[in-house]
Amino acid sequence: MAKSPKGMVGKTVESLGDYLKEQRVSAQLSLRQLAEQAGVSNPYLSQIERGLRKPSADVLQQIAKALRISAEQLYVRAGILSLEDGAGGSVELAVLADAGLTERQKQSLLKVYASFLELNAAEGDSHEPTDGPDSGTDS
Repeated sequence: MAKSPKGMVGKTVESLGDYLKEQRVSAQLSLRQLAEQAGVSNPYLSQIERGLRKPSADVLQQIAKALRISAEQLYVRAGILSLEDGAGGSVELAVLADAGLTERQKQSLLKVYASFLELNAAEGDSHEPTDGPDSGTDS
């Protein structure tokens, strides 16, 4: 019954898995070969392709490198990046590319950033800062 409790996340992961499998097949790599080149286990990669697991940004980057495709494409497919909004892509990519952050820190920053974007979108046309332009300065 609880086939996909995560709803849209399951759909995103499934399309990611399908996309990865298409890329792997077109690169003429076996599952085992790609897993070895990406530095992940064969069963884990199989689970990603079947939509059972959602890989981290770091794992996606390793897979993209092994497939010789853009990591950004995989981030979009995995739902980590949303380029349709036209906002933020470069910030998200910078966070994901920062080797000084742990995976958990990267995900936390991306969640906070996304929540700010949602908040701003919900406020609509009000683009004025809530604090005055001189807030924090004593002139």
